[in-house]
Amino acid sequence: MKYLLSITLIIITMNVSAQKLNKHTHDTSHNQDILINVCTREGLVTFPQFKEMYEPLYSAYLPDSATMIQLKKLVKSERIKVVLGTWCGDSKVYVPNFFKVLDLIQFKEKNMEIIAVDGHKKAENGVIDGLDIQSVPTFIVYDKKGKELGRIVEHPKTTLEGDLLAILQKKS
Repeated sequence: MKYLLSITLIIITMNVSAQKLNKHTHDTSHNQDILINVCTREGLVTFPQFKEMYEPLYSAYLPDSATMIQLKKLVKSERIKVVLGTWCGDSKVYVPNFFKVLDLIQFKEKNMEIIAVDGHKKAENGVIDGLDIQSVPTFIVYDKKGKELGRIVEHPKTTLEGDLLAILQKKS
């Protein structure tokens, strides 16, 4: 039993270290340090190239209150994947605003996955394989079974909260 527990711990440790969170690398296409692969929100908002714009934009964004009331009623057990570039101007603007919307509707952070890509919109180890990422940021909304409900690509058509509401209204 002790031997089996040791093997299990080794396997878990290997899996965790294989997917290092908040990995820094140098992106030659933009000649700057970036985050790559799966990130935590804390890792993202403290990353120097992202942090400089995050706080002022997050604080200044005022989502439409009527839309937010409707949105809060519709959010259940959806999952959201945020694919961004820490080098990308649109990501630096829209991700803080999107997080503000999610915070105001009390979206569970455990239901969100954040993935940073390089200047070629690629990540390592197949992290974004099959997601068809053409532009960043891309916010992908899934139902609890993993079916994609919709996405906001690069920038909203109306507002972030308006586009998110439209995606969630389609499922109803």
